[in-house]
Amino acid sequence: MTYIQSFDDTRATPVAAEAGPDDLMSRIGVRMTFAKDEEIYGQGENADLIYRVISGTVRTSRFMPDGRRPIGDFYYAGDLFGLETGGEHDMAAEALSDCTILVANRHALRGAGGEDELKRLVWEATVRDLESARQHLTLLVRKTACERVASFLLGLANRRRGGHVELAMGRQDTADYLGLTIETVSRMITQLQAAKVVEFKGSRLFRICDAQALQEMAAG
Repeated sequence: MTYIQSFDDTRATPVAAEAGPDDLMSRIGVRMTFAKDEEIYGQGENADLIYRVISGTVRTSRFMPDGRRPIGDFYYAGDLFGLETGGEHDMAAEALSDCTILVANRHALRGAGGEDELKRLVWEATVRDLESARQHLTLLVRKTACERVASFLLGLANRRRGGHVELAMGRQDTADYLGLTIETVSRMITQLQAAKVVEFKGSRLFRICDAQALQEMAAG
């Protein structure tokens, strides 16, 4: 297999057919591992690679001139990211936990006859990101602090159905994403626990005790 150029080949391994969906990206892509907090790509770098999360959680964020760091989104197993409509990455991407990422080169996809597949991937990722951005904006503009935290926890639980849900992101990431302070996030979580709506085991593991109550809180 020919490895994708423009990253360190010593960290790349071929992707077995069973490692992901049976599509061209899976067949020509390579698997790369990133340690927790390691940068996957930087803001402003060339967007010539496409990424799919195999395991772990990825965070995208933008660094502002005034020092603020708005978070774009979180990506989980199966999610595509890094598919920009322009030539550069608008945000940086970092591993929130130890991650395995499938990486494919746009030019390699085209060269293997994947022009239509590339267009499909870009379209699907764009639709997903636009919907996620719409939901995020609604959360920031229309919801109270309690509703934001409830919506966030409910969204994570819906991705990991059943049992305990692991939080890959810490309180600072959660606060930045929700447009709140760490103190406010902690206070809202304490209130949800006191009302027996959710139960936390440590700071990174929780389960929903009253799904209906959490849904009603999230809806506002």
